[in-house]
Amino acid sequence: MKYKLIIDKDAEEEIIAIVHSPSSLTQKIEDLVRSFSGADFIMGYRDEEMRKLSFGEIECITILDRKVVAIDIVGNRYTLKDRLRDLEDILPSCFIRINKSTIANEHRIQRFDAVFSGGIDAIFQCGYREYVSRRCFAEIRRRYEGI
Repeated sequence: MKYKLIIDKDAEEEIIAIVHSPSSLTQKIEDLVRSFSGADFIMGYRDEEMRKLSFGEIECITILDRKVVAIDIVGNRYTLKDRLRDLEDILPSCFIRINKSTIANEHRIQRFDAVFSGGIDAIFQCGYREYVSRRCFAEIRRRYEGI
């Protein structure tokens, strides 16, 4: 397989892949290209601070006190102005829905814990804990079993 990357700020951006047959790699490339919106950050607000939050430093995006909130890698909470369903369209494919009101960065999930009530919680690297709905957990299991 050959790979060529040409960086030319004056040329129109174009991605061409020539393959013999579709594979998991071609699917990942297609997902990456489709999910890339040109920006790799969103704006977050906390107190008087406004900050660019790169997608890689976001643990999850959830709804707390009727506000959309991003939780970063150290546990800081930033209010977002976008709606959760709008964010779902611009976030990369590593962000997965874990319940009705939370989208998680699967690279930042440390583990899944079974809780006494029979449910499952996602434990993030910053220590934040969020429940995983049964429907979403079934989809997550299918996703990991396909690897």
